[in-house]
Amino acid sequence: MSLPVTALYTALFLILMVGLSLQVVRMRMREGVSLGDGESKPLRQAIRVHGNAAEHIPFFLIGLGTLESLSAATTALLLYGTIFFLARLAHVAGLSQRKTVNPLRQAGVLVSWLIMLAVAIHLLILAIPRI
Repeated sequence: MSLPVTALYTALFLILMVGLSLQVVRMRMREGVSLGDGESKPLRQAIRVHGNAAEHIPFFLIGLGTLESLSAATTALLLYGTIFFLARLAHVAGLSQRKTVNPLRQAGVLVSWLIMLAVAIHLLILAIPRI
């Protein structure tokens, strides 16, 4: 079984995660902190940006891959993937600002959750009849 759409978004999210990891390392070097956050707000913020992505992206990719394995329409998969990717970029941009409560972060979170719910509902629609 081949999952080319899931492979595409996995690659994009891997690149994003490497970028977020590099930001944490850069901040650690700047702040002189090896473990933890050293009470540094900018480092804590970079850690949370990376952590939040790590908390959401894997579940989305599992859902997307499962949908693709159930032969969901490629158009739907690409739509879910593109919107989720853009939402995660918005969230990263919003959470990286000094004022962390802002429209970019809020939109990124809301759209991420809505896409995750849409994927879950789509999975239920495809899976239940096959049980």
